[in-house]
Amino acid sequence: DQDEDEGGRASGADRGLLLVAEGYHGVHGKLVDRFGTKGDALYTYVACLLALAVSGLAAYAFRQPLLFPSLGPTALLFFEQPLAKPSSPRNTLIGHLVAILAGALSLAVFGLLDHPSILAEGVTLARAGAAALSVALTGAVLLLLRSSHPPTGATTLIVSLGLLQTPLEMTMLMVGVVILTVVGWAMNRALGVPVPVWAAD
Repeated sequence: DQDEDEGGRASGADRGLLLVAEGYHGVHGKLVDRFGTKGDALYTYVACLLALAVSGLAAYAFRQPLLFPSLGPTALLFFEQPLAKPSSPRNTLIGHLVAILAGALSLAVFGLLDHPSILAEGVTLARAGAAALSVALTGAVLLLLRSSHPPTGATTLIVSLGLLQTPLEMTMLMVGVVILTVVGWAMNRALGVPVPVWAAD
């Protein structure tokens, strides 16, 4: 009973070449070759589970916010589309850094640096403006830098909504991104996926 995703594909060596051409390599490619979409799902499930578990253990060990919502979509990119440009270490690290800085700048522009978070203060016009500005800045700057990484839209909102906004908290956001990036890169490489060291071709 063939998975619907496998219909019409070549078999044997030709099929293996086709999988590589479609971006499937190593253990990931073998799972997709054997189980189709189910294999793709299994690789993403196990890889995300392990990578985010490491982030969670780091957050627990150091008692710092090293695990936060935007790491979820970043992890999904790492393991669903590991060779895509937005998944590269370059786009990931530059993207989240720009997002954090854009969030901080937006707080300053609207005079919110010393305000409590949106959860405590509620939605104000200034907070709405800071949120909109932070996402707009992040998207525009990353396109200019050719470093698009969509999960950064969530990172900049974490800052501009005041959820994590002190210098230490923003630093820990970036440390959390570095941890996940290193773990994701190492896992993919160990499993035979030729992810780039820095930038995708």
